[in-house]
Amino acid sequence: MESGDLRIFQAVAREGSITKAAQILNYVQSNVTTRIQHLEAQLKIPLFRRSNRGMTLTPAGENLLGYADEILTLMDEAVKSTQYSDHPAGPLRIGSIETTAVIHLTPLLAEYQSRYPDVNLSLITGVTHTLLQKVLEYELDGAFVYGPVDDPDIEYISAFEEELVLISEPGKSDMHELLTKPMLFFDVGCTHRTKAENFLRGTGLASYQIMEFGTLAVILDGVSTGLGVSMLPRSSIAKAEEKGIIASHRLPEEYRDLQVWFVHRHDSTYSSALSRLIQLVETKQ
Repeated sequence: MESGDLRIFQAVAREGSITKAAQILNYVQSNVTTRIQHLEAQLKIPLFRRSNRGMTLTPAGENLLGYADEILTLMDEAVKSTQYSDHPAGPLRIGSIETTAVIHLTPLLAEYQSRYPDVNLSLITGVTHTLLQKVLEYELDGAFVYGPVDDPDIEYISAFEEELVLISEPGKSDMHELLTKPMLFFDVGCTHRTKAENFLRGTGLASYQIMEFGTLAVILDGVSTGLGVSMLPRSSIAKAEEKGIIASHRLPEEYRDLQVWFVHRHDSTYSSALSRLIQLVETKQ
């Protein structure tokens, strides 16, 4: 059994699709299919149930996935343990909530890359819950997320402080009127959305309409045209407010504070690439 086959099996199991796994791995779809079939033939047992809706694991496949996760994690850790040096190199997989990526990370990562050009840095965006799961499952080396995070396997450092504000189209100031409009939010799992919903319940609103959008730009466009209002970190809407596209309104003090943490697994063996990033984040506080 080769590690390459286990990585392909792991990707198909996670994605539930040969097509999606092939895209993530940058493999030809037929190659992924052949490798899965070879693995099943080698083990003499089906690992997946096939249907029009995708692929789901059989009990044997679920057992193998647990071992595959452990084996591949140990292999990755073995590689990282050889990479600690005064000259960081190799892969570094980072995640971030979108608002932090847009506002804070471009200069930070540009400085990091200029210092350590041999690090192969990659960045994905998502909501806090999803990013945490990827860190816990060793799919990411670390992530910038909203805190607090209560997990015994996670270590963190404080990265950035934010203020949550209500935003609306320009020329509107009546808070009660604004709160009757639809709320434009990111998908479920966004921490500042949870804080915003707590605020809405605290105002005594019996109900409110939520509209979900995937990107910050779309939310800002929706707010500027009067489609609804939103609650976002002040730094992420500052430029739009300066241009007069939207207006911001302060929230009660107990709902304003947002903490962005950089999190990583406490049992990870740091590569020098990750260690240098943590040091850089600490110097920016």
